[in-house]
Amino acid sequence: MAKSTFLSSSIARKVAMALSGLFLITFLALHFFINLTSVFSENVFNECSHFMGYNPLIQFVMQPVLVAGVVFHFVMGMVLELKNRNARPVAYAKYNGAANASWASRNMIISGLVVLAFLGLHMYDFWFQEILYKYVNVNSVEPTRYYGELVAKFENPIHTGLYCLAFLLLSLHLWHGFSSAFQSVGFNNKYSKSVQKLGYAFAIIVPFGFIFIALFHHFFNN
Repeated sequence: MAKSTFLSSSIARKVAMALSGLFLITFLALHFFINLTSVFSENVFNECSHFMGYNPLIQFVMQPVLVAGVVFHFVMGMVLELKNRNARPVAYAKYNGAANASWASRNMIISGLVVLAFLGLHMYDFWFQEILYKYVNVNSVEPTRYYGELVAKFENPIHTGLYCLAFLLLSLHLWHGFSSAFQSVGFNNKYSKSVQKLGYAFAIIVPFGFIFIALFHHFFNN
């Protein structure tokens, strides 16, 4: 009975982590499309950013949910990692991880922690500065300020390089995590291979798209 209870709770933890991961993937896609507009149209980017920055639903509902989702996802990842290790207290005499799983799947906790650190820096660079601008310094509403602020973030080559490195690791994290999340919620049918291919495409297009945006502004707008 205890074993059954443990199994159920273990499955529940995996499903919860998968759902939080899918939620964050949705946010990441939205964030990417908004940032991508900065490459093609300064006005469109300013309009989208202004809407996101002053819409009450986004600011006071979605944003706290997003922060909670990020914390929950990575805390749950740590919990699952520790439980998996404790389930095998005796180390194998010889284990060739590369022969059984990809680097991305074997090092999800490492790439995840690096991505979490990056998200903290990203929140400081953008969200915290936005809070200071609107609620601490109480500046007047300026709908056209966002493009200039974005470009300024990528002026420093070190900052831009770290930004790009973080998205490379995010790509590795998503390479395994995207399809794994669907499997954890029970999506295992004839469409599984298509979902896996979609996950691989997402893990390449979105993170490298962010890298392209950063390099574009660094080299062409600074």
